[in-house]
Amino acid sequence: MKKRVLSMLVDNTSGVLSRVAGLFSRRGYNIDSLTVGETADPRYSRMTVVVSGDEQILDQITKQVAKLIDVVDIKTLEENSSVNRELILVKVRADNENRSGVIAIADIFRAKVIDVSVDSLVIELTGDQSKLEAFINLLNGYEILELARTGITGLSRGAADVRYL
Repeated sequence: MKKRVLSMLVDNTSGVLSRVAGLFSRRGYNIDSLTVGETADPRYSRMTVVVSGDEQILDQITKQVAKLIDVVDIKTLEENSSVNRELILVKVRADNENRSGVIAIADIFRAKVIDVSVDSLVIELTGDQSKLEAFINLLNGYEILELARTGITGLSRGAADVRYL
């Protein structure tokens, strides 16, 4: 099973997310990750979708999404020619005894402690999926109270394939 990261420029109108997600559900495809946000031009949003399947299914998904009227541009973000990141927030139980250990792990990953309370820390970390997974694995010795992930977002490297509208 392969993964494909699709970067789509879509109209910034109501219902676009529903129509894109509906296409996936009608055809029985699963979305592994989905992020959406307005671009520098408020008429458009950038939608980053991660899907998995064999090559034939991934090609079919790409072709079907490209046919949607709201999709202005679509491209596959290849691993070597793009930058992909994900944000994670982790709330870890941390009292006086183990707080320094949690902070030491956060420091190794260049994570930020963004909230401190008497019994917990909230840590913010940005990076690729393998970095986030490694961070979570090192926190296994501590109690993770809550965890939130944004999903992958990305852009291609360089200015060669930028679509100007």
